[in-house]
This record gives sequence, structure tokens and C-alpha cells, in this order.
Amino acid sequence: MKLKILLVLVMAMVAGDLFAQEPGQPNVLDGVYVKEHTVTREPLAYPYLREADVMWNKRIWRVIDLNEKMNLSFRYPIGKILDRKSLIDLLLDAIKEGSLTAYSTIDDEFTLPITEKEISSRGGARSDTVKMQRPDPPYDEYDTVIAKEFSPEKVIAYRLKEDWFFDKQRSVMDVRIIGIAPLIYDVDEAGNVRPGNIKKPLFWVYYPEARALLAHAETFNRENDAERRSFDDIFQKRFFSSYIYKEANVYDRRIEDYTQGLHALLESERIKNEITNLEHDMWEY
Repeated sequence: MKLKILLVLVMAMVAGDLFAQEPGQPNVLDGVYVKEHTVTREPLAYPYLREADVMWNKRIWRVIDLNEKMNLSFRYPIGKILDRKSLIDLLLDAIKEGSLTAYSTIDDEFTLPITEKEISSRGGARSDTVKMQRPDPPYDEYDTVIAKEFSPEKVIAYRLKEDWFFDKQRSVMDVRIIGIAPLIYDVDEAGNVRPGNIKKPLFWVYYPEARALLAHAETFNRENDAERRSFDDIFQKRFFSSYIYKEANVYDRRIEDYTQGLHALLESERIKNEITNLEHDMWEY
């Protein structure tokens, strides 16, 4: 009974915030009902895991390419609208307000927190001093400062760091995402993309810290606006397309360090199949 009363109060507070208005302003609801599922949703807790129950474990890094149709919900909308944000806008807003920590890309072990200013600088934000000529006599030159801001549209992919493992207590092959990093093209001093379309991480986010934020953010569902998923749903249910960029190895090298092109894609598929086959081989049919 107490739980029902608490839920009613929470719903009333949400509705009150949505209908808050200035005196004399009409009530406006952009829709036919007050949305309450996503704003009150909490991420599903991971099952408890002991080291003794992990029979097999492999760490891999994968890339989510935002040009692929299945991944468009990460990229859009460009800019912010009332009910949705792109993933990069969501992360940057949380970092700016201090509810999420961004980590340096000197490694992917979350050792050095960085600020929003450092992120913008790495993304190409800077101030340049250029000479301009006055349009009127004596037509002399003067210095002016031109500021370039970081554009979230530069993010073209995301890198995931994750652990695959077999839990003998539950008899399942499972995966936990450890970190996520937006990727941008590496550019030269003039702002031109370097040869080879090299991607570099902008910053790292510790995924378990970000789960509550991602669980409260809706993504677009092209089939039904009443059944929108959250970003956490997409990650946990694996509703995205990706390829493996690196697996844990003795040389600590990436796939592209020893093979290129089609052979790199085949190597990525080989690692995927290795994980799938390992799980299948543990069972008798």
C-alpha cells in the first residue's frame, strides 16, 4: 500500500513539473499522455558474479559505426529536441553538469579524469589569430581572434570495451560492457582528415557509472513511438551493429596492426565465431 502511494506521489510530481507554467500561459502537452516510464526507470541490476564462477573470460574491443542503418539511433537527432538526444549530446551534457566523469584517452583504464574543456580541445576547439583588412581607408590590417568550437557531429563511431565470460553458476555466456568512447577522425593542423581515415577516441566513459543516465534516455523506434527503448536497453540487448577492433593478446596489438581490409573483417568474424562456438561446445545435444 505504501509503495502504491509513493508511486502516485512520484507521478504527480512528474506531471506537476511538465505542466509548470508562467502565469497567464496556457497548458501545453506535446502529446496525448504524460510520459512516465522512462523517467522513472532504473537499469536492471547485473546478476552477482564470483571470480570462482567464471570458467572462461575474454576481453574485446569493438567499434559501432554510426553510418550503418541499425546504429542511426546513436547519431540522431542532430541537435536537441524535446524528447530525445543523440548519444554524444547526452554524454556531453552529463559531463558538463558533473553527473558523469570523462576519462583521458592516454589509456582505456579510466585512470585520469578530464574536463569538458579538454574534451573540446581534443575535438578541435581552438582560437586562431588572423589578420584582417579594414574596408575603409587607410585599409590597414588588424588582428582578430576566430574561435572554433567542437561540433558533436564530428563523432562518427563509438568504441566499446567489454568482457565476455562463461558463468558456470548460471550456465550462460554473458557480456559486460566496461567502457565506451566516442570516435572522431584524426585531423592535421589545417583541420583536414589524415590519410587512412584514422579514428581516435575523444574520451572514455566508465559504462557502469553511465547506466542510470542511459536508462532514462529514449531512442527512436521506427515501428512504434509508444514502445521506445532506452540507450541502456540497446546496449544490454545488443541492438546494434559492430565489428571487433581488438582482442586481448600477448602483443597488445589491434587487428589492423597485422591485417587490413577484407582480411581484417574476416579476422573480426573469426573472433565472434570463436566465442559463439565455445558456448555451443559446452553443451551436448
